[in-house]
Amino acid sequence: MDDEKRKKLTLESRMVYYPPEPGSMSVSDPIYMASNFQYTQDIYQRILDGARKEVNIYSRCGNPSEYKFEEQMVYIENGDSCLATASGMAAIAITLFGLLKSGDHIVSDWTTYSTTHEFLDHRFTDFGVETTFVDSSDSKMVESAFRPNTKVLYFETIANPTMKISDIEAIVKMAHDRGVIVICDNTFASPYVFRPLDWDVDICLESATKFIGGHNDALGGTITLKNGLLPADTLEKIRWSTLTKLGGSLSPFNAWLLLRGIQTLHVRVEKQCKNAMILANYLEKHPKVQRVWYPGLPSHPQHEIAKKLLPKFGAMLTFEVGDEQAAVRVLDALELSTFGASLGGVRTTTQVPATMAFLDVPPDQKKLMNIRDGMIRISAGLEDPDDLIADFEQALKLL
Repeated sequence: MDDEKRKKLTLESRMVYYPPEPGSMSVSDPIYMASNFQYTQDIYQRILDGARKEVNIYSRCGNPSEYKFEEQMVYIENGDSCLATASGMAAIAITLFGLLKSGDHIVSDWTTYSTTHEFLDHRFTDFGVETTFVDSSDSKMVESAFRPNTKVLYFETIANPTMKISDIEAIVKMAHDRGVIVICDNTFASPYVFRPLDWDVDICLESATKFIGGHNDALGGTITLKNGLLPADTLEKIRWSTLTKLGGSLSPFNAWLLLRGIQTLHVRVEKQCKNAMILANYLEKHPKVQRVWYPGLPSHPQHEIAKKLLPKFGAMLTFEVGDEQAAVRVLDALELSTFGASLGGVRTTTQVPATMAFLDVPPDQKKLMNIRDGMIRISAGLEDPDDLIADFEQALKLL
């Protein structure tokens, strides 16, 4: 199938299809478990001439398994180029280090993944890059934060863990009117639920560890670019100036696992979204639950924006039961659902975000993020929803 036909496929078909491996015609791509590759005189000369991606040099600089995964992500995200990285945080750090320099300024939503927030607030400042944190669901607040030296607007499609959603159309236009690059972390949504590049976002980041891999067995991240505000060769420049220098390369085996995971992304996330909606409705009616945060509920503060942006409301939700001790008691009593750190896998996974993912964030900043000690975050899995409800019902009886 040629490139033009492939681009015309539906998203579901693009997830399943990729061309067979040349030579063997294997429908499952091989894993190139090599750290090093042999040169010939011709390869040596091509490298000197600048054709570094067209030949294999050394797996920190690129690997055929990694390239195949990047190619597939371009089709999934409706992008023009992609870089694969060792983790979601590697994707974030490499993107920002690749684009910014000392003296530059970022406008970021308050409520981002804790390590992202810590990187922006405590680590990137060491390199002379300052961040102004705002509530990105308030477009006026975003607009007032821009400065002459602002280079990047950063936010998450669905914020972790409050499920906040910004008016992406409005804030992207504000940024682009000022020549500001827009970067969106799409991890909580996944490419099946939302594709930021279709909404004029410049760079989409994914922690492929989560829904893309989908089985809690591989780490990885992706940086996908849509040509427009940024030149078409931006990511290749970042590959050689930043990714290879910082050593954040994706391993060949993880690239293969993530490539395999993509093929079932749509069927997994479709079911996970349905389970999340069922759980959200159940929990909102439960007498022991103070509040539920889920974009699909009319009670969600940005429900109307969510309806405009999202064909599905995602597989992530959060509810509140009072305090940290109550939350831990509930999660420790769960038998079917997993009490753990990550998300996006086939099993329902729960955590107490205030004292797990956001443990190192100061209390005053958690308050600005609207993160409360009694919150429980759920990543809905593929279980039967009746079994999930029964599991939460018996756990909530302990309160």
